[in-house]
This record gives sequence, C-alpha cells and structure tokens, in this order.
Amino acid sequence: MSAVTKVTGRAIPLPGDDIDTDRIIPARYLRCVSFDGLGAYAFEDDRRQNPDHNFNDDRYNGSSLLFCGRNFGCGSSREHAPQSLNRWGIKAIIGESFAEIFFGNCLAMGVPCATTSAADATVLREAAAKDVTAEFVLDVVGQTVTGAGLTISVGIPDGARAAFLEGTWNATSVLLDASDAIDRTAQSLPYVTGFGP
Repeated sequence: MSAVTKVTGRAIPLPGDDIDTDRIIPARYLRCVSFDGLGAYAFEDDRRQNPDHNFNDDRYNGSSLLFCGRNFGCGSSREHAPQSLNRWGIKAIIGESFAEIFFGNCLAMGVPCATTSAADATVLREAAAKDVTAEFVLDVVGQTVTGAGLTISVGIPDGARAAFLEGTWNATSVLLDASDAIDRTAQSLPYVTGFGP
C-alpha cells in the first residue's frame, strides 16, 4: 500500500448541495457482483435528465479531482457511490462537507475528501468551469489546493490524513501485512489454541 501525499490533475466542478449516493449511482446498478464498469454509470440518471451535466461534457474526461458543495455523498451508505466515481477517474474530492459514511468509504479506497469553506468551494468550482484545462494539486501534507492561480486552504481530519500519509488507509492490507503478529498473538491465547486441531 502506498502513501497518498498529493493528487494532481484537472478538475470537474459539480454544483449543488446534498447530492446523495442514489444520484451518484442509481440503485439498479447495485446488483453487480464487482465494482468493475461502474464508472460508466456515475450520475447516470442526472446525466440523462440534464444533457448539460458536467459528467456528460467530454472536456472533463480524464479529470482527477471533483469539486463539489455541502453534504456530498449523503443518503444511503452504498460504497458503490465512491467506487463509481473512482472508476470514472476521480482520485480526490474537495467540497464544503461530506456525509460520514461516504467519507469513510473514500478513505478505505485511498481517495482523499478535503473540506473548505463554502466561499472557497465556490471559487474552486468556478475556476474549474472557467478553464477546463487547468491543473490542480491537492497537497495532503500542506492541506492546500493550488491551481488556476489559486491557493485554497483545505482540511482533512487528522486520523484520515495520517492514514493517507503513512499508507495505512487500506485496513485490509494493514491486517494482511500483520499476519505474522496476528498468528503469534493467536497462539498465545488459550481460548484460541485450546480449540485448534
């Protein structure tokens, strides 16, 4: 597992607050066995209803950062939502605030969610809309977003930030890497060793 210290790339702006996981990935796509291919269906219903949706705009293809508003990822806890965004190409999300479970699902995938003020979130979306070719950098170490002549302060909770910087954001990998220590501990426990073969 590797550390996540910076995310660099173009950004796609997504106006609006309280964008829930049902909008990010419609329920009919939850029947999949794996997350493969979910990127194609990110915001599927919104995109059908609104041909001008930014996820329909080919100029934003290949964007790595998503600039959003307040309470992004609210609603149901489906991990398909961040998976679909990540498989579309999103490697970091910057907004005013995030739903807690959505934030946790992103952390488990190595996708930083950074918060900023409402005013600065608007500035970032406007900058990404004004110049679709602009490159932005989310600096997890310095907690800033730079690009298009801007430097915006952002926040990442200490625990999540440490996990990104130390490369321990994937709890399963951390557990697997500690398999020898787990075996040693298990062997020292009478209630484990007493029931083995």
